[in-house]
Amino acid sequence: MIKQGFGRALGVDLPGERNGNIPSGQSYDNKYKRRWKPLTVISIAIGQGEIETTPLQVCNFAATVANRGYFYTPHVVKNIKDVPLDTTYTKKRYTGISPEYYEYVIDGMRWAVNGIGGTSWKANLPYLEVCGKTGTAQNIGKDHSIFMAFAPRNNPKVAIFVIVENGGFGSDYAVPIARLMMDKYLNGTVSEYSRIMYEDKMKNAIILRNALPKK
Repeated sequence: MIKQGFGRALGVDLPGERNGNIPSGQSYDNKYKRRWKPLTVISIAIGQGEIETTPLQVCNFAATVANRGYFYTPHVVKNIKDVPLDTTYTKKRYTGISPEYYEYVIDGMRWAVNGIGGTSWKANLPYLEVCGKTGTAQNIGKDHSIFMAFAPRNNPKVAIFVIVENGGFGSDYAVPIARLMMDKYLNGTVSEYSRIMYEDKMKNAIILRNALPKK
């Protein structure tokens, strides 16, 4: 997981980046006095439990999948006049996982967008192959709507992660917002269908935050 960009700061050229957390066996030993078992950690398989990630880490993972096993350290500064970009941001960071295994993940992400019953179907743009995965982040109040994606499937140009606090299911808000952003970025403008079906709805959406339970 560390080699895939989780559990430590990626090194983006902005202050305040968080590490996130990928729990180890030792951390469970310390927490449960060596009395933990499979049921203690089963939720890790779906990203719950003690796992913590930042939006940047998830977006970076989408880029890693798109690249079939490597990523560049994310950075905001594209260039500085008369100064070459630091090699930190131009070096490929390999995960050590064979590219062939990422193809299975990509197949699933593509099916989530264009397959029958896929939760990411609102991101299905007609002129390119979008690959994505929705998420619903559990919360004490209303759940958060999340979605990660990249496009196109081959020779990818963009990776994206959207989180809408208290937005509910991933397909409710995060997916259509990501669709609009990818459409604009890759097409130069929001297509008429995207505008009619999603743009006004997202612009005018009102999301109410559930009140926290009384203590």
